[in-house]
Amino acid sequence: MKKIAMVMVALAFAALTFAGCSVEQKEMYTLENASGMKVVVTPFGARVVSVFVPDRDGNMQDVVLGFDGEISYHPEYNLTDFGATIGRYANRIGGGRLEIDGKEYQLPQNNFGHCLHGGPTGWQYQPYTVEKVTKNSIRLRIDSPDGDNNFPGNVTAKVTYTLTSNNAIDIKYEAVTDAPTVVNMTNHSYFNLNGNPELTVENCILTVNADCFTPVDSTFMTTGEILPVEGTPMDFRTGVEIGNVVGIFDFEQIRNGRGIDHNWCLNTYRDGKGDDSVVAASVYSPLTGINLDVYTDEPGIQVYSGNFLDGTVIGKKGIVYGKHAAICLETQKYPDTPNKPEWPSALLRPGETYRSHTVYAFSVK
Repeated sequence: MKKIAMVMVALAFAALTFAGCSVEQKEMYTLENASGMKVVVTPFGARVVSVFVPDRDGNMQDVVLGFDGEISYHPEYNLTDFGATIGRYANRIGGGRLEIDGKEYQLPQNNFGHCLHGGPTGWQYQPYTVEKVTKNSIRLRIDSPDGDNNFPGNVTAKVTYTLTSNNAIDIKYEAVTDAPTVVNMTNHSYFNLNGNPELTVENCILTVNADCFTPVDSTFMTTGEILPVEGTPMDFRTGVEIGNVVGIFDFEQIRNGRGIDHNWCLNTYRDGKGDDSVVAASVYSPLTGINLDVYTDEPGIQVYSGNFLDGTVIGKKGIVYGKHAAICLETQKYPDTPNKPEWPSALLRPGETYRSHTVYAFSVK
């Protein structure tokens, strides 16, 4: 993907006071639970840096891609979304066109003519403020001004990561605005449950609880259709080895996505409400026995098989990240929902609170 010049956003490493308690801003925060699982978070982009979980032999494996130091996440060094909290709008808005209450806004066109992940200086490339930290949780806040990447409204958004006692990362998002706008937040962790990104995830088993998906054109933009997965390579209702699908380029959708890079319409979402007590998607590594179940109250999940990883990014421990080195499971509203009013809305008005919930639950089989 073509890299775009980014604006440097400096982090302030100072003592900050919120609600009567002082929180010292630093580069990395480590959440721990009694079973030894650890999650490392940095305020820059509210990113998940590392997730250490036990494999079937009890060895701790770091199962997400990233960098060893916080500074490496800044766009002048690496233009990546590794582990990031995405906003204002995760995924793509067609042509960067946004209309709210009859007023049109032209957003940045930073990806094949579309606005991707909130624009070239989306929230993943900005510092969040740490509001509260405990041994197993952290709450971060971003204050996005009116006109941020041309989106309307002053928005205050928060993300809370909680590491539970049963080895799950519970993520809660919320946001408020002073003018009508759109908000669609997600986490963009790149998972490699093999625990070694030198190995691709093609051996891993993917399951998606969805009867339908939203097809895309050659610019990765949703066409407006919702198609059944039945009888197609997009059917992951029973577990499918990722490597058996990502290379089926004679199927138009795999060709258009250059692999898997699509939104699925989750069966867990019905009548305008998502059931976050039912598994929406899962990935399993036969190599390590590590299993990841995803729960969400969102209507969709974007599954991305790391198709644009091309060996140009050097990550943790000097490992080069190649094609299909990871898989992303981004819970979300459907792509380009603002231009497709028949789809679940991302519109947020003053007086309302945007809320979204996702859980990444780890276990061993």
